Amino acid sequence: MAVDPQGPVLVEGPVEIALDDGTHARSDRFVVAVCTCRRSRTYPWCDTSHRPRERTAKPPEEGTLR
Repeated sequence: MAVDPQGPVLVEGPVEIALDDGTHARSDRFVVAVCTCRRSRTYPWCDTSHRPRERTAKPPEEGTLR
């Protein structure tokens, strides 16, 4: 198991996780990234939503219409 302070917990698979609602999530992958920030849309699996997003284009300047 590996813990990244800014990201997920990496666990050797297969993995089964008991969720708060009593259901279970299972992955048969050989390494699984488990979300620790709860931002993931695929929780309990990490989808890298914890990473800061960078803009690819500058926003238009004020008073400029395009």
